[in-house]
Amino acid sequence: MIAPSMLGGVRFAGGWVFDRAAAGWDVTVLTADGAGSRALRILGARGLDLEMALNSQVRGPRPRALAVDAALYESDERIRHRLIGVLDSGMEILLWGGRRAAYAGEVPGCVQHRLSGAARAFKAHALAAAAASPGRVHPQCPPPDRATGDRPPADGSAADPATRPTEIFWPAESLRPSGAPIA
Repeated sequence: MIAPSMLGGVRFAGGWVFDRAAAGWDVTVLTADGAGSRALRILGARGLDLEMALNSQVRGPRPRALAVDAALYESDERIRHRLIGVLDSGMEILLWGGRRAAYAGEVPGCVQHRLSGAARAFKAHALAAAAASPGRVHPQCPPPDRATGDRPPADGSAADPATRPTEIFWPAESLRPSGAPIA
């Protein structure tokens, strides 16, 4: 997972991270403030510094799946370039938040990850740990309210993604207009 802040990543994709880790996946989360984070350890993931990862050469096996904060994708050329570079690799690439968050249900291929009961419980504990940690936000990323694009759903359900039983993503493939390369 790649997120501008640990708290935002846990809030929007923490259940997905937990469920992957519980299924035996080796889960790594790249954030500006999550290396060594208690919240990420609660979810079964390890944290690495985002800047360090972006400035280093890619070594080792490529991930099989990647969840990316769309606002970070939109605001950081390095992330956009690397994501475009692996788009056709067969890797599952999902995005959340950003300008499309309010319209995620209208994006073709939208994926709703239903959190397991354990994921909801561990996510709640991870959120409490993350909220207690002082964090810094990636310098190129918009502030959280603009980054998430959160708007209350029309059906009156809870607006806070942290309390929903599902997490909503859409495939990176949807960023291609009419199947053309992302630019």
